[in-house]
Amino acid sequence: MASNNSPVRLCLFGGSFDPVHSGHLVLAEKAHAVAALDRVIFLPCRQSPHKPEHAPVAANHRAAMLKLALADWPWAEVSTWEADREPPSFSWQTVEHFRSLFPRAELFWLLGGDQWTALEKWARPDFLAANLHFLVFPRGDAPVLPKPGFRHTLIQALHPASSTRLRQTLAAGTPPPAGWLPAPVLDYVRLHGLYASGG
Repeated sequence: MASNNSPVRLCLFGGSFDPVHSGHLVLAEKAHAVAALDRVIFLPCRQSPHKPEHAPVAANHRAAMLKLALADWPWAEVSTWEADREPPSFSWQTVEHFRSLFPRAELFWLLGGDQWTALEKWARPDFLAANLHFLVFPRGDAPVLPKPGFRHTLIQALHPASSTRLRQTLAAGTPPPAGWLPAPVLDYVRLHGLYASGG
């Protein structure tokens, strides 16, 4: 992890990553370039408060798949801080943690337009607004509009991959769509029999 004594542009990218797919990677790569980020930290959550109906595969598997997917990117890393905590994972706690580790860093948060629209419903939105610059990618055709009190930059990156679709495909025993899963991740899924019976 980057030194906490240097001012860095550090982006947090939270999610289930169940499994991580090429769409996640395209977004991170574009955000890294557009925002001139020094580091992107992928944060697999233990249980998302936004997806209470979905129980993801074990966090150690999701973290392992992320590490495989990010192996060639020196600027990307995986933190299991959220996954190691009792669920659910709240973003303000994550921000507070990384702010304490990197007091001089400029913190960014990468998220979709649907989450951007709902930010006021998140826990402690004022704290998030004060501590984060949001990197927002569109979802569907809905425009990403400015939000008073929040800083944001639009990230234009599109990829058709879907974790839900991948889980369904893998559970059915059929190959995933071409280009959706990095080869080392697919090998890992098959080696450990993940998603074969719904996770």
